[in-house]
Amino acid sequence: MLNLVLFGPPGAGKGTQSQKLIDHYQLEHISTGDLFRAHISNQTDLGKQVSRLIADGELVPDSITIAMLEEEIDKNPQAKGFIFDGFPRTVAQAEALDRFLESKETAITGVIALNVTEEELTVRIAKRKVVSNRADDDSEKLKKRIDEYFSKTIHVLPYYEQQGKLTKVNGIGEIDTIFEEIKTVVDGWLPDSR
Repeated sequence: MLNLVLFGPPGAGKGTQSQKLIDHYQLEHISTGDLFRAHISNQTDLGKQVSRLIADGELVPDSITIAMLEEEIDKNPQAKGFIFDGFPRTVAQAEALDRFLESKETAITGVIALNVTEEELTVRIAKRKVVSNRADDDSEKLKKRIDEYFSKTIHVLPYYEQQGKLTKVNGIGEIDTIFEEIKTVVDGWLPDSR
């Protein structure tokens, strides 16, 4: 099973590259943001808890996020693999994900970090805001998300680096060129390429 984590700050191109990976390798996409929204709109027990926390300005605890993630993985027993989007954001989440995958007799195959400078992110997000007018591209929210990535999420990378699972890819350039580089990395992780 091919299980990938794609890292990068907001505007790094994770969404674009994730979709290309999903299409090429027939992976199931698990986005914690999408899971939260689905549970909230379906008013599940977990969704109600998330709704209350968000309304109070609280972060969703790992236990709830992981419960949603586990449920989503269990829904797809025939999957060829998964791409995790927006998760893990902390070392505790990475450890919990490893434990859960191990219980399913699988593991994270590899982690790709898209390296993009803050200057490039600013340019890209300004363009994206004009083109798609995404609500989360509001300058205040965006600054907070970029700061959170560089102050918290980036600390998960050494965890995977110690496991020999991290590869950094230059996230600046043509979309297809970046994807070819990512594909070369992923193909190197596939058992039949060794």
